[in-house]
Amino acid sequence: MPETSPARRRLFDLALWMLLSVPVLLRSDPNDGGSWFQVAAGITVLGGCVAVGRRWPLLPLAVTVAASLPASLELFTPSYSLALVAFGYLAGRRQDHTRGSLWLFGAVAAVGLLLTRLTGTSLGPWFTLLLALALAIVAPWLVGRYVRQYDRLVRSGWELADRMEREQAAVADRERLRERSRIAGDMHDSLGHDLALIAVRAGALEVDPALGPGQQRAAGELRRAAAEATERLRDVIGVLREEGAEAPTTPPDETVGDLVDRARASGLDVTLSGGPPALPGMADRALRRVVQEGLTNAAKHAPGAAVRVEVRETGPRVTVRVESGPGTGSGPPASGGSGLVGLDERVRLAGGTLSHGPLRGGGFALTAVLPRRAPAAVPAAPTSARELDRARRRVRKDLVRAIWIPLALLAALAVLTAGVALWSQSRAYLEPDNYARLLVGQAYGEIVEDLPEHPLEVPPAGLGPEPAGVDTCRYYRATVFAELPVYRLCFAAGRLASADELR
Repeated sequence: MPETSPARRRLFDLALWMLLSVPVLLRSDPNDGGSWFQVAAGITVLGGCVAVGRRWPLLPLAVTVAASLPASLELFTPSYSLALVAFGYLAGRRQDHTRGSLWLFGAVAAVGLLLTRLTGTSLGPWFTLLLALALAIVAPWLVGRYVRQYDRLVRSGWELADRMEREQAAVADRERLRERSRIAGDMHDSLGHDLALIAVRAGALEVDPALGPGQQRAAGELRRAAAEATERLRDVIGVLREEGAEAPTTPPDETVGDLVDRARASGLDVTLSGGPPALPGMADRALRRVVQEGLTNAAKHAPGAAVRVEVRETGPRVTVRVESGPGTGSGPPASGGSGLVGLDERVRLAGGTLSHGPLRGGGFALTAVLPRRAPAAVPAAPTSARELDRARRRVRKDLVRAIWIPLALLAALAVLTAGVALWSQSRAYLEPDNYARLLVGQAYGEIVEDLPEHPLEVPPAGLGPEPAGVDTCRYYRATVFAELPVYRLCFAAGRLASADELR
C-alpha cells in the first residue's frame, strides 16, 4: 500500500472506528434486544479490531464473524454487517498472501454448517450465511485484492517508465552532445576555410612590391595571426570532437540542390520543389542536415521509394519537408531514432522546430521549420513532464472507474438481495395491532384475515416446548428484521387455544 504518515493513519483508524460503531449504537435499545453492556462490548471489540488491523489484517474479520454468528446463524446482523464489509475489504487490501483468507472463508462456511446441524435448524439459514459470506466478505475482499494488485502494477509501471525515461534522456543527451560535436566540426571546417583564405590573401599582400615595408610587415603579422588562430581553432575543436569521429562527408558549402543531385546520381528517385532560401549560417546548415538526414533515411529504410523534398518560404519562416513513400524492398528495420535526436538538437539550436512521423498511406515525413533570422535565445529543450502528468491523470481515472463500478454493482446486488429477504420475511410478519385483536377461543376463519400469508417454516431455536393438548402451533415474526421475539399461535379443534409472545 502507498506509504502514509502516522498521523493520517491514526486519523483514518479513528474515523473507521467511529463509523463502524454507529450501527452498534443504533441497536442499544433494550426493547429491541440490545443493552448498554452489549454496546460497550461491541464498541470496545471494534476498537481493538481497528487497532490491530494493520498488523494482522485477518484478525478483525475473524473476530467480527465470531461476534455475528451467535446473534444470527445467517451471519447478517444489523450491528456488525458494515464491519464485515469494511474488514473484508481491508483484509484484501493489506494482505500479502491469499492462503489465510481462503482458509478463513472455508472455516466460516464449515462452522455455519456445524452450528446449523447442532441447533437442529434447516439448511435455509446456512444458505443465507453463504450468500452473506459472498456479498459481505468475499466480494469486498476481492475488490481490496484488485485495488492492491492494480496499485502494485501501476507503481511498478511508473518505476519502469521512470527508468526508461532516464535511459532515454541519457541517450538523447549523448546524441545532443554528439550533434554539438558535429556542429563544432562544421564550424572548424567553415571558419578554418575562411581563416585560410585570409592568410593566403595576407601572404599575397606581404610580398606585394607595391606596398611599403610597414604595410608588408603588417600583412605578415596578419598572416601569422590568421595561421595561429587556425591552429588554436583546430586545438579547441579537436578537444570537442568525439574520439574517432570521422570528418564530415558533406562539403560545408554544398547546397540543397547539390544534395539532391548527388542522391539522384546514386540511384534515388528524388524530386525537389522550391529554391534555396537565404538563411543565417546555423539555420542554413540545419536545413541542409534535415535534407541529408531525410535522404539518408529514405535510402536506408525505404529502398526504391520515391522521395519528395519541398522547401517553402512563409514570411519569417522557412519550412523544409522530406517525404518518402513505402519502399519496394524489405530494407532494415527502423533505427532507434538517435539520428533524429541529434537532428532535433541542431534544429533547436538554430531556433526552429522538428517533427517526424509515418504518413497515413505509408511512408515517412520529416519536417523542419526554421527562422530567417538568428534566434535571440535558444528555446529550452522539451521534456516529457506534461505527457507524464497527463498519463498519470488517465491512470487515476481508470482506477476510480475500476473501483466504483464494481462497488456500484455489488451495492445493487446487495440491495436486491436485502429487498428479497425483507419481502420474504414480511410475509411471516404479524403486526402488533393485529396480534392485540386476537382472542382465545376464536375460530380460525374469524382471525385468518388478520394473519400473514405464511407462518415461519422453522421456529427459532430455544423457545421451549409447545403447550399440551393443542393440534398445531404457528409462529410469526413480531418484527421484520429481528429473529426474536415471535408470536406463537396454537390451535385446537379449529379454534385459537393460546397466543404468546416469546423472546
